[in-house]
Amino acid sequence: MNEVQANPGYAAGQMAKAFTTAMSHEDADTRRRAEERLARWRRVLDGMGDGSLTVGSRTPVAELPAWVTLEVARGGFATGAAAAGGALLGFEADAARRAGVPARRAALFRRMLTEDGVRELEERLDDGRYEVVLPEESALLVVAWLLRAGDRAGALEVLEEIGPFADRLRFAPRPGAQPADASLVRREPVGEIRRRIAGRGPNAAVETMNEALAVWNPFADELLEHWLETVRDGRVLAVEPDGWRGRGTALLARYERLAAEHTRCTKHRRPKENAAVLRTSLADVLAGRAPSRLLRHAIASMVARRGTPGSAEHAALRGRQAADAARGTHHALAQVVLARLADEPDDAGVPAVEPFVGPVTADEARRTGVAEGTRVPDRLRDTVETALEAPVATLVERGVVPSAEVLAALVPQLTAAATSQAYADPALQRVMAATYRAFRNRRSLLLTNLESQVRLHELPWVRAAERHRDAGATAPRVRGVLTRLAELALQGFPGTILPNPLVAELRALAERAGLDVPFVEELAADIFMGRFSGKFAKAAAHAGELLDGTLYARYYGIDYRALDARRFGDLCRARSGVTDRWSVAGNGMVIEQAQILTTHNLASLVHPVGADPLDGWDGLARRAFGTACRLVRKVHGDPHPLGAIKDAAYAWRQAVFFLALCGLKEQVAVVAWMQDELDRQAPGVVRRLDPVLAGLRHVLAGGSLDDGAAPPHARRLLGWSVGGHWMRDA
Repeated sequence: MNEVQANPGYAAGQMAKAFTTAMSHEDADTRRRAEERLARWRRVLDGMGDGSLTVGSRTPVAELPAWVTLEVARGGFATGAAAAGGALLGFEADAARRAGVPARRAALFRRMLTEDGVRELEERLDDGRYEVVLPEESALLVVAWLLRAGDRAGALEVLEEIGPFADRLRFAPRPGAQPADASLVRREPVGEIRRRIAGRGPNAAVETMNEALAVWNPFADELLEHWLETVRDGRVLAVEPDGWRGRGTALLARYERLAAEHTRCTKHRRPKENAAVLRTSLADVLAGRAPSRLLRHAIASMVARRGTPGSAEHAALRGRQAADAARGTHHALAQVVLARLADEPDDAGVPAVEPFVGPVTADEARRTGVAEGTRVPDRLRDTVETALEAPVATLVERGVVPSAEVLAALVPQLTAAATSQAYADPALQRVMAATYRAFRNRRSLLLTNLESQVRLHELPWVRAAERHRDAGATAPRVRGVLTRLAELALQGFPGTILPNPLVAELRALAERAGLDVPFVEELAADIFMGRFSGKFAKAAAHAGELLDGTLYARYYGIDYRALDARRFGDLCRARSGVTDRWSVAGNGMVIEQAQILTTHNLASLVHPVGADPLDGWDGLARRAFGTACRLVRKVHGDPHPLGAIKDAAYAWRQAVFFLALCGLKEQVAVVAWMQDELDRQAPGVVRRLDPVLAGLRHVLAGGSLDDGAAPPHARRLLGWSVGGHWMRDA
């Protein structure tokens, strides 16, 4: 088969989008970020044009080896730049200045290999006060450890591989804080939380309303009281009490001060507003002119609407309005929360949320003007909670981890801690854990022709360090972490397929635990070229050992015993019914059949990983069906519903898998529950899922969806379709 090449048209389209945003967006920060994207895409197109970039290869930059972390644009397009390259960072320039060497990477590299430099690296190894953002930044730490351990050959081997790039790449760690407890994770550090909260400006409408309630309504009451002093028998200016003009002059002067200070609300400036009529009429009378003809009507209208100032009715209204104004705006409460977070380190999490989101205290009320006891809004609480540092299971339980994708972003810290225990020396444990976390943050490359992403052990310094690793000593512990993570993913998100980053973590843990588990990734339909790597056939065969003859196999019409690993791709294409004509939807149909045959890793989580979720398989089936209902609910009225349909079909597939692991009695009970649950849904959901449940009931009763004997309305739910999905118009 001919090799597949990446299409530069995608890069050109992304460049055009970035250009449009950079030229037209009203926000300066957004324009700046768009300009940075524009520069990256320009490098991509230039590199593809002059041949210096081979997008689709695992080594897209000819002069850089595969282990170098590359700058990668959206879609996996390498820009040609190395992430650890570019201008010196601030800490590098400081290090050069302190050491008295030229501010160049090659000079810094040589200096770090001197006796003084190695001693500094050893100090960092022992105190852990460093940060590894890119994998390359741990290379010299590992070299220093190897030298201290007496493995000079290993150190020289690393230096031989990285030395040619010493003038271009950063191989030293960044300064950092004391290492944190590896068993605790957080979604975001406090510094990011502060930035997000501070970036939310005041709500103009709310601030305007509060200004009206706190400033202009009370002032209007004073104007009204002042005019009511002149009313007798319904006539305005019937009398003029002593000092009335002096008090009026003071009122007008105070108005000018208030208007200069409080500029949000402009209603008081509108000539026909009642308060404006009272104010301008007062100015006219004091100047010897006749008041507005609207004055009497304005006074009567204000009294009729709100009551006479000082009356019980009026006092109650103004009391409620004053309480509303004093309650504190979101912006004011955000400032309270920011003050509470002020002393927390930028790169840390918080051990508890309540100290930062509790009600406003008396001291805070005095300093800010926000009423004591005012509750912090849920939105602010949720923002702060993303900095909560706790075991990942706790974060999932509290809803801080809302999706499998977010879970996948947190897991590398756990994997790093578990797998690094294979190194006996705590100093090496720390640096290898940091390297793992940094490596998992590398952006994946767009690969074609079944090429694979770079693996951690391909990094020269990791390869050298692994010779000092005792895998057998930690395999049971790593396997325990693997099992708990599998259970957490299933329990937390039973209706969601495992995202690729989470699959990568599960694979890494399985390898360290000594398990041969054929984990497979979700493939992208828009770049799929009809071929599957060998692990897909292996995963399907593995699934067959668990599922052959079960409800799952019968529902999807799978004869696992007839599976031919050598013709896996042909089988997927045949099952999909797709012709030879290439299309994204057709690719999706073929890929979906591969997911059905392999269960997209679910079978592997059951065995050999050994997941045993707390809810039981019947509980997961119910919850996955609930996810399917929620997704189908989105289809109605959506002009672009195919994404929701696809995800609903995936959730349904997981429900069928979980159901297949139950006994017959449980299966009957769950299907009956599903029907009851469906009957409570909106009519559009019922119309779309009733045929699906009918198909499942038919199979559960011993029937088939492929022999023509199924009820006419029974359907097998699949997510992809060429030519329009039946669920779209149901």
